[in-house]
Amino acid sequence: MRRDNRPYYIKKAFLKFQEFYVNHFLSPQLEHLGKGFTFMRPWHVELFGAPIELGDCVNVVASSDKKVRLAIWSEQKGKGRIRIGNYCLICPGVRIGAAHEITVGDNCMIASNAYITDSDWHDIYNRIIMGKTAPVKIENNVWIGDSAIVCKGVTIGENSIIGAGAVVVDSIPANCVAAGNPARIVKQLDVGEAFTTRAQFFSDPDKLFQGFDQMDKELLRGNSFLHWLRYLLFPSKED
Repeated sequence: MRRDNRPYYIKKAFLKFQEFYVNHFLSPQLEHLGKGFTFMRPWHVELFGAPIELGDCVNVVASSDKKVRLAIWSEQKGKGRIRIGNYCLICPGVRIGAAHEITVGDNCMIASNAYITDSDWHDIYNRIIMGKTAPVKIENNVWIGDSAIVCKGVTIGENSIIGAGAVVVDSIPANCVAAGNPARIVKQLDVGEAFTTRAQFFSDPDKLFQGFDQMDKELLRGNSFLHWLRYLLFPSKED
């Protein structure tokens, strides 16, 4: 659609329902869910295993064709954990699978269809056992590009960027851009340049959400229930 045709109160009710869904259906499955979270279409988020931890102001975006899947499966007792820090963004289609431990720091962005795993999931010669596992650590303010794959035993250093479609099989140091298959460093970031992080975006969550709410009121002003119903049944180019 070209614009949002919902009345303001319909959108407000939809957002409240999403929040209810997270608190009622997802939060009980999580070891920890921080404050200030935002889930878009949380019914397309799939959780399996424990413990899975999400920090403050996490933003998870899912869709019917690109579900977000966070899963833990381990053959070893006491292993298997997913920790995602504060202010992180998880986009549609992201899959994170842990048999050992996957840690994502604060302010990280994981783009659509990215896959992070700490296991081979099958041994090279014995295809009925899990194979090798090794923890994955993604440090603060890392950006993982669209459809990138991060493999077992990898550490990605602070501020680094993983290019779209990259396959990361070796650790990547801080403050660089890595791309390709296998991923290699293609650029060094200027450490003298100041970084603006998602933590700064959420520095005053109440003010931020009030701003979004005011924006919705302005953008949806004049949208009536009958207008919205007409749009659903008889959409036109003007919509």
